[in-house]
Amino acid sequence: MWTLVGAGAKQLATSAKATTLVIPSGVKWIQSRVQKLDPDENCVYLENNQKISYKYLIIALGLQLHYEKIKGLPEGFKYPKIGSNYSIHTVEKTWKALQDFEEGNAIFTFPNTPVKCAGAPQKIMYLSDAYFRKTGKRPKADITFNTALGVIFGVQKYADALLEIIKSRNITVNYRHNLVEVRADKQEAVFENLDKPGVTEVYQYGMLHVTPPMGPPDVLLNSPVSDAAGWVDVDKETLQHKKYPNVFGIGDCTNLPTSKTAAAIAGQSGVLDKTISSIMKGKTPTKKYDGYTSCPLVTNYNRAILAEFDYNAQPLETFPIDQSKERLTSFHMKANMMPPLYWHGLLKGFWGGPAPIRKLLHLGLK
Repeated sequence: MWTLVGAGAKQLATSAKATTLVIPSGVKWIQSRVQKLDPDENCVYLENNQKISYKYLIIALGLQLHYEKIKGLPEGFKYPKIGSNYSIHTVEKTWKALQDFEEGNAIFTFPNTPVKCAGAPQKIMYLSDAYFRKTGKRPKADITFNTALGVIFGVQKYADALLEIIKSRNITVNYRHNLVEVRADKQEAVFENLDKPGVTEVYQYGMLHVTPPMGPPDVLLNSPVSDAAGWVDVDKETLQHKKYPNVFGIGDCTNLPTSKTAAAIAGQSGVLDKTISSIMKGKTPTKKYDGYTSCPLVTNYNRAILAEFDYNAQPLETFPIDQSKERLTSFHMKANMMPPLYWHGLLKGFWGGPAPIRKLLHLGLK
């Protein structure tokens, strides 16, 4: 929802609930940070060196934002004209920067690391373009997307649709450009050219939206449950750990080769539920995760492209329409249907992704 908060279309307060309200009854909530995982001894250690033993362990630690890896941040957020939709502390600064923009470069960044919700860095760009047009500021704005990636989107069908939008809205895209420094007092952003090591370019900005580098939580770095990069090392079909059969992973903290999104987690939860149930009964897991993930690419205040795809970066669409087209229905689904689906479906264990709906719809068509 923070994409819409940063564009002034939703209120930040509506994006949160107290944790006590979303923990299922009968679950013991231990309010302490995990300091160490010891899967060889089937236990975890907490901050106060408290040891907790387990029979089964599900690791759902998410990922970590690293604003500090960009020189000049996070302290640069004290200055105007800069924001980031990825943090509760900076998302409203995006909306302020958008409102205060007068002229010059509006720059949007994508880092040289895995990220969660890989579409978000460009969603706010399209919304900013729409806002500038609505307020008559677009002729004075040069909108630029500086991305460390070599493509606009990893699935060709949706990439083609996005490139058409970029062209029609006169947006500049610079590939393989990675933000390394922000001089917020001078309104300057410094980018390295990843194809020319050591070569940097300085951009003056009238607005800057930062997508921070991201990585695994510290507790997973050099942990026996993690791969060399620090992500939980799980089987990509069952979500069971590759070495420890009573350990499982889900979501952004894993090395599953798919986009890190809430939609992916929904699909994973529907599989992990069955995997653990089978293992507890001494059976071999049979349900397999196909890498399903989704990104509702908001392209305007009333339009979105509903990207859905699998491990092979092939479209895996729920509805029998061309979801690469901008649609009001896709926007409505993102803005108004997904929040209650999150609170009352995903968090309560009732929503394991749209696979059953997709199956029904496609069977009906046949």
